[in-house]
Amino acid sequence: MITGEIKSKVDRIWDTMWSGGISNPLSVIEQLTYLLFIKRLDELHTLKERKAARAGKPIEDPVFATDQDNLRWSRFKNAAPEKMFETMRDKVFPFIKALGNNGDGEDNSTYSHHMKDALFMMPTARVLANVVDQLDGIDMADSDTKGDLYEYMLGKIASAGQNGQFRTPRHIIKLMVEMTAPTPKDVICDPACGTAGFLVAASEYLVEHHSDTIYKDADARHRFNEGTFHGYDFDNTMLRIGSMNMLLHGVENPDIRYKDSLAQADEDDAEKYSLVLANPPFAGSLDYESTAKDLQQIVKTKKTELLFLALFLRLLQTGGRAAVIVPDGVLFGSSKAHKTLRKLLVEEQKLDGIISMPSGVFKPYAGVSTTILFFTKTNSGGTDNVWFYDMQANGYSLDDKRTPQPEKSDLADILTRWQQRDSEGERARTDQSFLVPKSKITANDYDLSINRYKEIKYEAVNYDPPQVILGRLAKLEKEIAEGRKELEGMLR
Repeated sequence: MITGEIKSKVDRIWDTMWSGGISNPLSVIEQLTYLLFIKRLDELHTLKERKAARAGKPIEDPVFATDQDNLRWSRFKNAAPEKMFETMRDKVFPFIKALGNNGDGEDNSTYSHHMKDALFMMPTARVLANVVDQLDGIDMADSDTKGDLYEYMLGKIASAGQNGQFRTPRHIIKLMVEMTAPTPKDVICDPACGTAGFLVAASEYLVEHHSDTIYKDADARHRFNEGTFHGYDFDNTMLRIGSMNMLLHGVENPDIRYKDSLAQADEDDAEKYSLVLANPPFAGSLDYESTAKDLQQIVKTKKTELLFLALFLRLLQTGGRAAVIVPDGVLFGSSKAHKTLRKLLVEEQKLDGIISMPSGVFKPYAGVSTTILFFTKTNSGGTDNVWFYDMQANGYSLDDKRTPQPEKSDLADILTRWQQRDSEGERARTDQSFLVPKSKITANDYDLSINRYKEIKYEAVNYDPPQVILGRLAKLEKEIAEGRKELEGMLR
């Protein structure tokens, strides 16, 4: 989370656009995303220039051609407002819309497909120049600062929290990715991808841990850029932002497309993915008629959180794994559908782990209590012991301010204990993490809430007898009465 000076600068930029006539918060973010994207393209081109200069060679894969130098952020940012506005509207914006179509007019990438309907909505030259000047004043050399800034902007969407859509904090996304440890062989999917936060984090993990493999030859690079990452959403603005987000993070052509995951049954996607990472929206209930029939065959319900779990099972290959965020009610709901799905995860698949998160993780958007589920699709059982972790702190305060508290974080401990979870059998149920055998879960009617299994250690406290306490109270009352009389005498 960003605080202090940068936060104030973002707020001022937001106010500038709002007062300039862009009143839809999502439109504000979309326009700011285009500007950040243009700024990042210039940064990437500059890095390539420096690399080429050091090597004494021509620039490899330049972002801007020689005759497009005037389209770079570092060039037009100093232009007069009217000239800047004209350049942005007539040249720069068409340039970023055309990226990825190879000049043939065809949509050769998901980015160009989603960008074809994008609109340049800056109302006046004055507003554009003001926003460009303010964005240029924010130091975004640190990738964490960029991510924090973007997350803060997304948090300002007025509709955030409606329809059960909450922005997943980046540190929680990173934890889930590290715990699932993607490999270059994985085919990764987020069926409610939004701005593609999970896919971006997975791509960063692969680059950090497997760069030799994913870049070793043309086939490997093609697989990384076009075959590894898949995301669906039914919000076109989010698809544009998500595609741009992936492109900025070095994934050239991910499969990010329009799709209502719960309504459309797609046989091509069945058992296609080896890893699902998701925090889907939980909007309550859907009509049976508007839900894919094959999901109803897995679990007959109107609850979106249960339908999404059924969807994850349909999407995963045998042996595929999932790390997904669900509301706590999934763990202990008493309906037939709730119990059926929990039994399916425990008996027919392999339930690996459950992390109970504190209710403030999603503030200031919502105080909902959530859990991270980890499971593997086997279709033949395999649940032996289920690993539980009771997260108490995540490095931020659990109020609306979400103040950074790095000294109060369980995240490193969670990752370490997850990696060593097979040796946690001796830990007591009073500890923060422990294993629960399948037999215990079965005996509790497949209730998966951590409070069902966590033991609380009570300490005996000795109190004085009531007569002694009453005696002390009488003595205090006497002292108060004497003090009052003394005070009254002084006032006379």
